[in-house]
Amino acid sequence: MTSPFTCGLDAVLFVMGGKWKPLILYHLMHGALRYGQLRRAVGKVSDKVLIQQLKELQADGIIDRLDFGEIPPKVEYSLTSFGRSLAQALVQLCEWGTRHTDELTSIVKRRIDPSLPSTTSGAAAPPLDRQ
Repeated sequence: MTSPFTCGLDAVLFVMGGKWKPLILYHLMHGALRYGQLRRAVGKVSDKVLIQQLKELQADGIIDRLDFGEIPPKVEYSLTSFGRSLAQALVQLCEWGTRHTDELTSIVKRRIDPSLPSTTSGAAAPPLDRQ
């Protein structure tokens, strides 16, 4: 069967597509979490979006969902072995982001205000194409 992906990165992005999936995996790397714990850890995500992302990750075999069958409902999410291998790849991205936090903060500010100078070239950033 011919792969539908152009390269390995394309394959990873297919599974990791969605703003919140990398953060979900990052937080689950440290152990199983209940829904509320995960919601607080991930941050400013709506319940609807978080639930959808969790369902997709579960359907793709990246996370497990354990329902304790209790009332009130108790559910825990954890990484599968497949998910742990993917989460390990995120460690280097996390470390890179930590090392370059100042530069990345400047990039965010320039996207909001393109007249600010670039930290690397000193030139103003081109305006974002918002189409």
